[in-house]
Amino acid sequence: QLQASGGGLVQTGGSLRLSCAASGRTFSRYTMAWFRQAPGKERDFVAAISWSGSTTLNADSVKGRFTVSRDNAKNVLYLQMNSLKPEDTAVYYCAASIAPVLSTDSTYDYWGQGTQVTVSS
Repeated sequence: QLQASGGGLVQTGGSLRLSCAASGRTFSRYTMAWFRQAPGKERDFVAAISWSGSTTLNADSVKGRFTVSRDNAKNVLYLQMNSLKPEDTAVYYCAASIAPVLSTDSTYDYWGQGTQVTVSS
């Protein structure tokens, strides 16, 4: 089970850190990722990290602003979001996959419930 948290309302240019806590199983050997879905839009890939943390993948829209990381000892995934823009407003979901780092949501087997991020202009 995955539980995302840390969302909220922030002004343009602000920062937030999302967390995704895993329970019920150890996800230390899983690729972990963040996706987001804005109202009326499809779910989009944001960032992913390999089980070891040695490989990361970021969507072009968040490169240089968002950083994905993980703490396997705590079974927690993070997404540090800086320089937030109104277009970052969405529900953010964490996900886990036994496959290598990929941006395709169909490869992810476990999903959290989502946390709302709203960026005001």
